[in-house]
Amino acid sequence: MHLYALLSDRIMLKIDALPAFSDNYIWLLQDLEQRRCAVVDPGDAAPVEAWLAANPGWQLSDILITHHHFDHVGGVERLKSATGARVLGPAQENIPARDLPLSEGDSVEVLGQRLRVLEVPGHTLGHIAYYQAEQQWLFCGDTLFAAGCGRLFEGTAEQMHASLSRLAALPGQTAVYCTHEYTLSNLRFAQAVEPNNPQIAQRLQEVSAWRAAGQISLPSTVALERATNPFLRSAETSVKEKIEAHEGRVKRSPSEVFAGLRTWKDSF
Repeated sequence: MHLYALLSDRIMLKIDALPAFSDNYIWLLQDLEQRRCAVVDPGDAAPVEAWLAANPGWQLSDILITHHHFDHVGGVERLKSATGARVLGPAQENIPARDLPLSEGDSVEVLGQRLRVLEVPGHTLGHIAYYQAEQQWLFCGDTLFAAGCGRLFEGTAEQMHASLSRLAALPGQTAVYCTHEYTLSNLRFAQAVEPNNPQIAQRLQEVSAWRAAGQISLPSTVALERATNPFLRSAETSVKEKIEAHEGRVKRSPSEVFAGLRTWKDSF
């Protein structure tokens, strides 16, 4: 299991992935000094409960939600009832047991770290992401995936393209903590879109080895996504030409190219 640890001015935090269902990750943030923790998108309470049982003396202080889908909120009420944790989530969506509704531009302190709220509609209309600017973490739910992006269940292609462009503009070293292990299948699609991109080929080989060894493929980085994620590369000539050849018609704007990529990926 990959870890991401950091030493800030005051505390040490560690971030672990708790697997849930077949391919979800619940991100577990741990304040190693205060023995407090927070979780992101606990669709199932059981993995969090198991971790707390195996680590007595720890307090679950916060539950961060990115959007309303059940595989991200299914464990919220049980965890809140058992621990009293504060539940934070998007103001524009129906989030169970939510204490603090969050909108664009809000900031919130979690485990001593200031997280900024970004509204990133597309996958759902009220989807939000949490960004920590100093440590450069991004908890982006189902908007940006490693080498991919979420399906358009509620929003438009234009909305999702704008949301992804916004995330792609974050500093390159920003760690991308998305919530599904889709990287290998996403990279296979990326290679179909850009068969001559050497960074995609290298990443596919690397992730294939990780998955064969039982390792997770996350977190990614914004820089890696810019280089290998076709959904962030719709302005690239090679991507535009590929989608035009695939559909047999000219695409005029990056958002139209993005829409074509998303439709192709849906049936890939």
